[in-house]
Amino acid sequence: MRYPSHWGHPIERKFPVNKITKRALSGLALAGAASLVLAGCAAAPDAGETAVEQLDYLACAVSDEGSWNDKSFNQSVYEGLTKSRDELGVQIQDAESTSPDDFAPNLQAMIDASCDLTIAVGFNLVDAVNAAAEANPEVNFVTIDGWSNGATNLKPVGYSMNQSSYLAGYLAAAQSTTKIVGTYGGMQIDAVVDFMTGYYYGAMAWGADNGTTVKVVGWDPVKKEGDFIGDFTPNSGTSKAIAAAQLQAGADVLFPVGGDQFGASSEAITESGVDARIIGVDKDIANTSPEYADWILTSAEKRMTSAVYDIIKAIAVDGQAFSGDYYIGTLENGGTALSAITNYSGAQSQADIEAKLEELKAGIISGDINPLG
Repeated sequence: MRYPSHWGHPIERKFPVNKITKRALSGLALAGAASLVLAGCAAAPDAGETAVEQLDYLACAVSDEGSWNDKSFNQSVYEGLTKSRDELGVQIQDAESTSPDDFAPNLQAMIDASCDLTIAVGFNLVDAVNAAAEANPEVNFVTIDGWSNGATNLKPVGYSMNQSSYLAGYLAAAQSTTKIVGTYGGMQIDAVVDFMTGYYYGAMAWGADNGTTVKVVGWDPVKKEGDFIGDFTPNSGTSKAIAAAQLQAGADVLFPVGGDQFGASSEAITESGVDARIIGVDKDIANTSPEYADWILTSAEKRMTSAVYDIIKAIAVDGQAFSGDYYIGTLENGGTALSAITNYSGAQSQADIEAKLEELKAGIISGDINPLG
């Protein structure tokens, strides 16, 4: 998701040497000079560590609005970028966007830097990255949660978040005392409602399995109507008001699909006095945001770090040709998953629920269960 953060930058950014200069270094006579130039790109390894060979590959990324430190969407991609630097030896460069006005200039900056691959993070950049790809057919791009209008040099990356969210909905219904669970989104776009729809049908499946009526407030996948903040501003008053209204309607598990809405939803829970839980999105929120851990039941993870790393490795290390084919993260390939269950207090034992979730996961992977109803 897309939103700024109050965190400081978790990782010191290391910018690459000028790529033209680096690639101009060739021949045995220049090998020593090249080693000296590249050595300036990273700190010397600690004693006992093995230095990672620096590759002649520049991987770049442009964030959606906000910071690389958003504890969620942008940060997951940035961690994939830095993991590629630290473990594979690729060079990296990036640009943070503070508003939509930054998207096109930031993408152009990456083009001007001669990036081998530029990753555009988020649905909001889809128009800008398609335009950049079409105008620069010799440059390769990746769009996270976007699509290609036909440019073969643009690789879309998406996630079947309905799959892990189906499991989250089933767990939410098992946890709920009232058998009313809630969800709301940042904006009514496909990347958001995919979570909400899977959650809805997972909760309904628990009700069907247990002969109990379960109600989901905040999203109706048939009518395509629900509760939305209207943006991805973290922990806004609107977010808190929606959470409070859902709690007032009887919900005791909330699934806010809008980035960092966990402060808003936890405040609403505290003020309501309801013994309620929250299900996180994108990352393992109980770990990445421990200040909310007491409320977190699980998280539906969108594992963008792995996707970014795998795409870069395939090209820079394994020598695969760039492909504009769609990458889709699923339960089967580990692109999405549920985090560990915490703070569970449902009537069924946690062991029984975990076993059932494994069974449901296998059913989704085999195709026997459709998480979209």
